[in-house]
Amino acid sequence: MIILHNPRCGKSREALAYLESHGFKPEIRLYLKDQLQKEEIAEIISKLKIQPEQWIRKKEAVYKQLKLKDKMLDTDWIVVLSNYPELIERPVIILENDAVIARDFNSLESFLSRNLLIR
Repeated sequence: MIILHNPRCGKSREALAYLESHGFKPEIRLYLKDQLQKEEIAEIISKLKIQPEQWIRKKEAVYKQLKLKDKMLDTDWIVVLSNYPELIERPVIILENDAVIARDFNSLESFLSRNLLIR
């Protein structure tokens, strides 16, 4: 289990604390320091079962500064996520073939349950 973690983000800290309190010891990936490569981003998006644009934090100042268009190719969004990791919605919990954006406990619990890690 891997968590894409930003220690400055309250939701990310809460998700990590939740996992640890339930006996999990995820590998912590500080994605702002250890940036994701385009191939990794594409793989995670596939596991999340979303479109790349859905992983973008559109309220971030850098998003507004970049003046991105809503109708871009998926490959363009992946380049944006690779070059501007602060736009990645977090936290993300990754297992072998599945992933979730764990912004709330319901999403996290559902993810763990469907992967048979909790009941």
